[in-house]
Amino acid sequence: MIRHLKTARSDEARAEDDAKVRSTVEAILKDIETRGDAAVRELSQKFDNYAPERFRLSDSEIETAMSKVSSRDMDDIKFAQSQIRNFAQAQRASMTDIEVETLPGVVLGHKNIPVQSVGCYVPGGKFPMVASAHMSVLTASVAGVPRIVASAPPQNGEPHPAIVTAMKLGGAHEIYVMGGIQAVGSMALGTQTIDPCHMIVGPGNAFVAEAKRQLFGRVGIDLFAGPTETMVIADETVDAELCATDLLGQAEHGCNSPAVLLTNSEKLARDTMSEIERILKILPTADTASKSWEDYGEVIVCDTYEEMLQVADDIASEHVQVMTDRDDWFLENMTCYGALFLGARTNVSNGDKVIGTNHTLPTKKAGRYTGGLWVGKFLKTHSYQKVLTDEAAADIGEVGSRLCMLEGFVGHAEQCNIRVRRYGGRNIPYGAAAEPVTDAAE
Repeated sequence: MIRHLKTARSDEARAEDDAKVRSTVEAILKDIETRGDAAVRELSQKFDNYAPERFRLSDSEIETAMSKVSSRDMDDIKFAQSQIRNFAQAQRASMTDIEVETLPGVVLGHKNIPVQSVGCYVPGGKFPMVASAHMSVLTASVAGVPRIVASAPPQNGEPHPAIVTAMKLGGAHEIYVMGGIQAVGSMALGTQTIDPCHMIVGPGNAFVAEAKRQLFGRVGIDLFAGPTETMVIADETVDAELCATDLLGQAEHGCNSPAVLLTNSEKLARDTMSEIERILKILPTADTASKSWEDYGEVIVCDTYEEMLQVADDIASEHVQVMTDRDDWFLENMTCYGALFLGARTNVSNGDKVIGTNHTLPTKKAGRYTGGLWVGKFLKTHSYQKVLTDEAAADIGEVGSRLCMLEGFVGHAEQCNIRVRRYGGRNIPYGAAAEPVTDAAE
């Protein structure tokens, strides 16, 4: 039996919020498309109180920003980037071009080609997401993207030094100081001074996520990365303090960040709820985390591990922290999630910042059909074909001719027929299906 000790806001209420965001974003994107730089400047002034002579940083401005980063912070940024680069390079090495001869004289293959230009958005707001620069810019660089554009909002009226440093060290070719919809919109649509990109990646608030949704199709996107979600799957092998800490560690992202405890121990569930109330009294970010927990927190108690698995796959949370006596069982059997964090020794925060996996992950149940951002998202797998012999051209063409006529595509059939005639030496009537050689002989 599945019991909800605490529930979150209804799906209907969340849908109402989404509708309000949708109309706002639509109007702003239209304005950027129509007026370009002028619209971006007005939006930046309105939302960030920032309207410089130009939004793109020069080399000297980048150097100035980087000079403000302490040696310790610089070392930590470089360490994190080395972990992320190592894993991304291993992922890239697993993706190989192939070529295979499927029939005598018929060669098929595919090539992995980088997206030619990518816009990487790095969120600011209350929390400047330095790590997001590693995750998008650095990963695109490992994939071999030849033009990487990066943008983040200003902090206190100027570029954030650590974010600029992470962008530059990660491999960004162009760095802009723009936030929110105006950043995503200008990188996707282009303006008088910004060439449009083929793809937009990176997390953001509800407005950024909606902007990417509306732009998808005109440009590629990584995924729909909305408000942070976290789920803790736990049994009595861990304690309430650990569960509460892991839930609130992600709830502080924003006032609409879902945090779910899924357990087969009602005692652990109730103890964790009490522990959350205790920690919220001392957590410096409690204003945000408490609102998130109040509106989007859930506590679900199941009788069996199988029920826990069922609920977890249905929710398809972005981050899933598994702390049980059978962590590998969940790894083997879970199918819908953003990323798994297995065992009490690991945690989502390490994944967010330093351990090496990418923190841009699917939200709002998107884990049912996609994984997170990784080097493969920046690569397009393109197929190609070669027919090397006359015999192969005639043999494939004969079957192709009949299949085209089966569907009524006479022009398609003639593409096959002309090759059966030229390379097979056979007289196929125009607009007719090529008959097998044996049938023609009879």
